[in-house]
Amino acid sequence: MESSGRGSRRPPADEEFTAFVAAAWPGLYRTAYLLLGDHGLAEDLVQTALAKTYASWGRVRHVEAASGYARTVLVNTATSWFRRRSWRRDLPTASLPEVADQVADPTHRPSILAALAHLAPRQRAVIVLRFYDDLSVAETAEALGCTEGTVKSQTHDALRRLRTLLDDDLDDVLDDELTSDSPPTMGTRRD
Repeated sequence: MESSGRGSRRPPADEEFTAFVAAAWPGLYRTAYLLLGDHGLAEDLVQTALAKTYASWGRVRHVEAASGYARTVLVNTATSWFRRRSWRRDLPTASLPEVADQVADPTHRPSILAALAHLAPRQRAVIVLRFYDDLSVAETAEALGCTEGTVKSQTHDALRRLRTLLDDDLDDVLDDELTSDSPPTMGTRRD
């Protein structure tokens, strides 16, 4: 996480890390929850990502870069969790919990979350980073360590799969959320 700028600063202090954690936690937790679909696992993922970020904290030259680094660590850690054989064991639940983000019609939220849970891990990561975290194609590719073309094809495939998973009524909602010209309610990105 070295800065490529001319001037180098001293590494940020532990107090700056504490402030960073307080500011970054909500966004990292939201991303983790959307990737994993479980509150407890999302907390574990964020804590793991922040611990890994702290281990590299001495190399940080600009605190502003820490957020992107922590998000990349979070996504990479989630990806490694998905690869584990034990991860494939599904944990049944009676209902899906609510999330803090607002969707145009909150009554559709459980259906959208259930559809997200049926996506492949890479597709879910692309949808979460692009439309919930509002990252560009290039930023998503960097966070996932893949090409922009892969992000575009995964986005296309994931949206097609979401449309088949959702009812016709929800298909219209998804189209409105992901393609409308009105201010996005889910952090949509259309580039």
